Amino acid sequence: MEQGSAHEGGRPAYAPGAFPRTPAEGRTPEGRTPEGRVPGQARSGPAGGADPRGAPPGAEQARGEHTHSEPPAPRAVQRHSVRGQILDALRAALVDGELVPGHVYSAPALGARFGVSATPVREAMQRLAVEGAVEVVPNRGFRVSERGPRELAELAEVRALIEVPVMLRLARTVPAHRWSVLRPLAEATVTAAAVGDRAAYAESDRAFHRAVLMLSGNEQLVAVADELHRRSQWPLVSGPAGRRADLLADASEHTALLDALIAQDLAVVRALVGEHFAGADG
Repeated sequence: MEQGSAHEGGRPAYAPGAFPRTPAEGRTPEGRTPEGRVPGQARSGPAGGADPRGAPPGAEQARGEHTHSEPPAPRAVQRHSVRGQILDALRAALVDGELVPGHVYSAPALGARFGVSATPVREAMQRLAVEGAVEVVPNRGFRVSERGPRELAELAEVRALIEVPVMLRLARTVPAHRWSVLRPLAEATVTAAAVGDRAAYAESDRAFHRAVLMLSGNEQLVAVADELHRRSQWPLVSGPAGRRADLLADASEHTALLDALIAQDLAVVRALVGEHFAGADG
């Protein structure tokens, strides 16, 4: 089983094929503004006293400026939003194979493609480096990590050691009505697989697994399993094209597993989760 859209609000729009194989190293203006007072926002002095800049009391009102406390500027929130959208787009590009394993991409060049400065791209790439998807190349940019079948198999083995015992325990203890509410998540993986949207499938796949494991009540387990799952979704050196036909088969395992969990059929649950992790794709 794989994943869905990296940003919770859905997959951000970006131009397919917008990632250069050999990007230019030119820099774009950062467009950053100093932190602190919003341009045009008044500084208020002590109540009833002189303005710290030397203006007499009431001068700001005469200039039409506000002296009461104003809400904080939304710039930090906007910047975080941009960074999150860029991170989602980069993750989707990795899953789709648009960012090629072994190739180096510069933050300024990618920023130019997105129409943003290099800063949010660089921040998103640093996050991907922590996740193991890319490697930092000093003075050049970021190289997409090259992964082979052995690494994928190792990730699948570790995930199975964590998730399978938990799923079997939950199959014995969770009532059917709690499993039924996960039906839309399982169906979302089938929908994404049917249209061949690997990025949407990867996100919906992770969402389904995460929802199952959350029933354990162990937040640390959910976080560790989700991180391993994400790592398992980055493409192999050979790219994702050869595995695309497996998406529907993997998605059907989600719905079959959910049916078995609702029925509390432990034998079927054990067989399905074993096959699922053996397939190593979701």
